[in-house]
Amino acid sequence: MTVLDLLDEIEDIVETGSAVPLTNKIMIDGNELLDIVKEIRLGLPDDIQQAKWVKDEKMRIMSEAKSEYEKIIVEARKQADYLVDNNDITLKAQKKADAISNAADEYSKALKMKTYDYLDGIIYDMQGRIDEVNLKYFAEMYNNVERSFEEINGVLQSNRDELKEMAYRTKNGEEWLYQDRSEETTDESGE
Repeated sequence: MTVLDLLDEIEDIVETGSAVPLTNKIMIDGNELLDIVKEIRLGLPDDIQQAKWVKDEKMRIMSEAKSEYEKIIVEARKQADYLVDNNDITLKAQKKADAISNAADEYSKALKMKTYDYLDGIIYDMQGRIDEVNLKYFAEMYNNVERSFEEINGVLQSNRDELKEMAYRTKNGEEWLYQDRSEETTDESGE
C-alpha cells in the first residue's frame, strides 16, 4: 500500500467509527490506527536514508583528507629534522621542508576543494530528489492530514459548544432533558 492509500484508510476508520451516544464523538480502534501509522513510517522513501549516507560519506572523506594531510606534515617534519641534524645542508633542508609543507598545504586544499565539489554535487542531487519526493508524496499527504485534523477539530468544537449549552441551561435552572421528556409524556396522554 502507498502512503496515500494508508491515509485514505485512516480517513475511512474515522468516518466509519462507532458513534458515542449523545455526543458527536466516535470510537475507533487505537491499535488499528497505530498499525497504519507504522506502515506509513515504513513506506517513506529511501531518499531519507540516502541523505544520511551522504552526510556519513562527507565525514568519512573529510576524515581521510585530514589524516592524509597529517601524514604529509609528519613526514615533512621528519625529513626537516633529519636535514637539520646534518649541519652541512641546514639551509637547503629548511627550504626543502618549507617546500614540502607548502606542497602538503596545497595538496590538502586541493583535496578539500575536490571533496567539497563532490559533496556539493551529491547534496544538490539529493535536494532535487527530496523536492520531488515532497511534491509527490508529502504535499498531498499533508493536505489530507490537515483536512482530517480540521474535521476532528470541528467535531471537538461542536462537542464543546454542546457542553457549554448544557452547562448554561443547568446554571439557569433549566432542566431541558427533563422538560423534553415531560412534554412527550403530556403529548402522549393528551393533557
